[in-house]
Amino acid sequence: MTMRANSKREAIGCLYLVATPIGNLEDITLRALRVLKEADLVACEDTRRTQKLLNHYAIRKRLVSYHEHNEMTRAAELVIELEQGAQLALVSDAGTPVISDPGHRLVALCLRHHIPVVPIPGPSALVAALAASGMPTEEFLFAGFLPSRTGERRRALRALASQERTLVLYEAPHRLAETLEDALEVLGPRHAVIAREVTKLHEEFKRGTLKDLLEHTQRKPPRGEITLLIGPGAAPQPAASTESLSERIAQIMRAGQVDHKAALKQAARERGLSKREAYKQLLVERS
Repeated sequence: MTMRANSKREAIGCLYLVATPIGNLEDITLRALRVLKEADLVACEDTRRTQKLLNHYAIRKRLVSYHEHNEMTRAAELVIELEQGAQLALVSDAGTPVISDPGHRLVALCLRHHIPVVPIPGPSALVAALAASGMPTEEFLFAGFLPSRTGERRRALRALASQERTLVLYEAPHRLAETLEDALEVLGPRHAVIAREVTKLHEEFKRGTLKDLLEHTQRKPPRGEITLLIGPGAAPQPAASTESLSERIAQIMRAGQVDHKAALKQAARERGLSKREAYKQLLVERS
């Protein structure tokens, strides 16, 4: 979607969710720069921080603050402007807006009022950190910021303990040691990565077990933006069984009145076997 090509105002505006650099100012996209230049106003968390970005690219815009403390009232005000035809760019202090940042209320309100919402993709700390972490990336769970209180944080970690995928978290540097300590106690000795100041001058990746990283953090408290990645837990092992596979298949057939094929499939699943492995085991038992 492109902005209006002439000065005549459209009947309704559009909300653009513009991703901005997470550190290196060169990481902004050409499309993001165009949208920021063409927007009527830019809503941002910290007007001073966004002004530095706009100044770097010689963009002069009207800025309006939009953060967690004023979004309830400001969202309604911005929707009024959008209904009058304004083209609005929403940015966060860094990265993709709405993701662990204010903006969801405004997006939901726009959709309720049938105002178009257009994402302008770009930098994201969680994606950049995950890509360079060395952790499995086929599946991952982004949990944002954990609760700051110890009891609530441990409850959140216990809820994540059964996940068999990489966990990606954001954490404040002054709470990192406490989070690592709780993660070690709740999740056990998993592999983890601390991604610090990603794309910035002092970018750093620390890899090791949760215990290793806790000891390092206690020796040298970190500074800057932190993304914490925790490796997946081991898949639960099927319980050992004293009965043979053929006996278990017969048992399933009697209990469920299913055919041999369905019973074989269920028995193989119970024992963590593939269909081919189950057939081989049956042949061994019958020989």
